[in-house]
Amino acid sequence: MKRLRNPRTGVDQGETEVFSDFEDGGEMWTGSGPRERRRTVSFSAGFASPPAVHVSVSLWDMETSAAVRAVLVAENITCEGFEIVFRTWADSRAARLRASWLAIGELPHADDWDVD
Repeated sequence: MKRLRNPRTGVDQGETEVFSDFEDGGEMWTGSGPRERRRTVSFSAGFASPPAVHVSVSLWDMETSAAVRAVLVAENITCEGFEIVFRTWADSRAARLRASWLAIGELPHADDWDVD
């Protein structure tokens, strides 16, 4: 976790393999129609509130004889983590996907009080 000069703002980042289906004939590589793969990511430390999360493709291995159709998003963002979601459909075939992510948000602080 990177802590900015403002002690209440944190930046966390990482990279994760979302899937690798070409080696074992997984559905992203051999299937057709709507398909989805999710990968849970945990932050290195908790945020005080759900952060803004950006995801991007860092490895894209797609078969190119058909149109490449895909969506990559962050969903279910909490203070502790989120899910990277890859979706494809029709006759698109995806062999492998690795995603990079960046989270920026408010960190807990020693001066925070819970009066309840």
